[in-house]
Amino acid sequence: MAFINYSKYTRVEDIKRLKFIEENIKLLNVSSLKILDVGCGNGNISQHCGALGHEVLGIDISEKSIKKAKKNNLLKNVSFENIAVENIKYTSKFDIIICSEVLEHLEQPKKVVNALKKLLSSQGIIIITVPNGFGPRELLITKPVQYILNNNIISKKLLGRIKSIMGFKGTTIQSDADDLSHIQFFTQKSLNRFVTSELLINQKFKVTNFIEGVFPLSVIYKRCITLQKFDCWLADRLPRSFASGFMTSWKHLR
Repeated sequence: MAFINYSKYTRVEDIKRLKFIEENIKLLNVSSLKILDVGCGNGNISQHCGALGHEVLGIDISEKSIKKAKKNNLLKNVSFENIAVENIKYTSKFDIIICSEVLEHLEQPKKVVNALKKLLSSQGIIIITVPNGFGPRELLITKPVQYILNNNIISKKLLGRIKSIMGFKGTTIQSDADDLSHIQFFTQKSLNRFVTSELLINQKFKVTNFIEGVFPLSVIYKRCITLQKFDCWLADRLPRSFASGFMTSWKHLR
C-alpha cells in the first residue's frame, strides 16, 4: 500500500522520518496498536499514527505545544497530555513508543529511555530519532549558533530578528516549545552504546538527510523538493557519519 502523509509535514526529511516510523509500526502486523508519542510537540506524528487507525497518546512537557496539538486534533483515537514520560502511570503497556527528535534536548536522556523501556510491551518497539551530533547541520549550524548565544557574542533577540528576515522562525513545524536548544550530541556509536545499556537491542538503523539544513544551502533547498529528495538519497549512499540525522528502532533484549 502506498504511503499517505496524514501530517502537516512538507519537507522530505520529515516525511522520510515519518515513513520510517510507519515502516516499524507495520512490522507488528496489527491493525490497532497502542502508541505513545513522547515529546509529541504539535502532534504531527501522533496525528499520522492516529489516521492509520491506532490508539495514540501524545505527551510533551511544553504546555504551548500541547495546546496547539489539542487544537489541531480531529481524531477521537488520539489524545494529548502535558506530562513528562517519567510521570506516566499506566497499567497497560504500549506496543509502539516514539521518541522523535527529543533526546538531544534533555539533561538526563538516560532517565527518559529507562522510562520508555518500562512502558514498552514485551513484543513492542521503541523508535528513536536524533540528529547526528557530529553531522553537517550540528557541526556547521547548531553548535556555532549556540556558542554565539552562550557567550553573548550576539543577543538571542537580535539573532531572532536576523533569522526572521531570512525567513526562519523561532519554532518548528514539529514544536512550539520556547527552548529548542540541543544539549546532547550523539554519534552512531554513542547512541548505540547509550540505548543498549538499557537492555534494548537495535532492530533498524537508517539516516535522514545530508547537508540540506546547512545555511545558506537551506534557503535554496527548502524551496525545492527535488533537491531535498536528492539530499536524502545521497545520505543513504554516504557513510552514516556524514548524515545529519539517525533513525533507529529498538526491542527488549531477550
